[in-house]
Amino acid sequence: MITRSIPITVAIFLASLVTTVAHAQVVVRGRTVHTMSGPSISNGVIVITDGKISQVGPANSVTIPAGYRVLDAEVVTPGLIDAHATVGLSGILNYKHDQDQLEHSAPIQPELRAIDAYNTQDELVTWIRSFGVTTVHTGHAPGEAISGQTMIAKTFGNTIGDVTLVESAMIATTLSPSALKKGKPKSPGTRGKLMAILRAKLIKAREYQQKLIKAEADKKPDRDLALETLARVLSREIPLLITADRAQDIASALRLAKEFDIDIVLDSAAEAYLLIDEIKAAGVWVIVHPAMYRAVGHRKNQSFETAATLKHAGIRIALQSGYESYVPKVRVVLFEAAIAAANGLTFDEALASITIDAARLLGVDERIGSIAVGKDGDLALYDGDPFEYTSHCIGTIINGRMVSDKIR
Repeated sequence: MITRSIPITVAIFLASLVTTVAHAQVVVRGRTVHTMSGPSISNGVIVITDGKISQVGPANSVTIPAGYRVLDAEVVTPGLIDAHATVGLSGILNYKHDQDQLEHSAPIQPELRAIDAYNTQDELVTWIRSFGVTTVHTGHAPGEAISGQTMIAKTFGNTIGDVTLVESAMIATTLSPSALKKGKPKSPGTRGKLMAILRAKLIKAREYQQKLIKAEADKKPDRDLALETLARVLSREIPLLITADRAQDIASALRLAKEFDIDIVLDSAAEAYLLIDEIKAAGVWVIVHPAMYRAVGHRKNQSFETAATLKHAGIRIALQSGYESYVPKVRVVLFEAAIAAANGLTFDEALASITIDAARLLGVDERIGSIAVGKDGDLALYDGDPFEYTSHCIGTIINGRMVSDKIR
């Protein structure tokens, strides 16, 4: 049974990891275990068998199997989930050969797949993993009207097949000045033109979809990967992920969704607090802008309190590391949640925004996002309150394997 005598020192924890190996049979003991599937557990134990959680509960209710590796932590949470990033595509530095997050040859390219650009060996993936981030929703960045697809991936694995949870999660769409390219004939220069080309492409996709349904097998129209992808949006198989910050752009996103009866997720949404009633009526999720975005231009009215304002108004939210075209290329959602918790969210609400609520948004909550029997063995281990600046992530477990043991 875990008692008050278990505070972990860095030295003890490092000693326990000297022989770190791939291991899917693990027991994790935590003075506090935030399950996110129910109340937190004091002196809790989690048993992971063959990569899945097989037992979880107070120490006196769990049988520790013989031969399992045992790890201790002050605080244990589900593996963290970054609800929107470009990690794996944007590279660690501004080197041209490392920048696959944006293709500027055309304003609308929904056929571009994140899985074809994701680098499992990206140093930034390793970096965020060391803070407890086990899953990312990542892909093409905002910056074109439609820049491409996103994917959902674990942050550990050798090949794209090893890491991928969802190959095509959303279609990255931009209703902000970054998509306006004045003077370039193939790109929109105004908001009116941006909306017009989006509507026109969706109408073409609808016509293409109808032709496929009506045509005989030997008279199908030639394949068009862009229209095929947008047809999936029209069938509500996948949503548009619409990056919009100004209230007028958020309103345009909601209007587009209503016109075509499609699912959307609002991304960034710096001025979402001006459209509380409209967003609630639409029932859409908001992936709130990183607190550490620079508050300039179309984001000049962003607030540290945006997450709390939306959450307490009854709008479903998750947090993200986001994307800006400068170095460094990634933030850590752990710190984003800490800032949100310091500016109106409760501890549980902030943790949910990077665990179970993010999993629900992404449609993967049956596998990840909380600590419960049958779910993936993805855990983050800390030596104190994870939102406290002086605390450290002391271990990250994915599918029952210790994949990071650096003290962060």
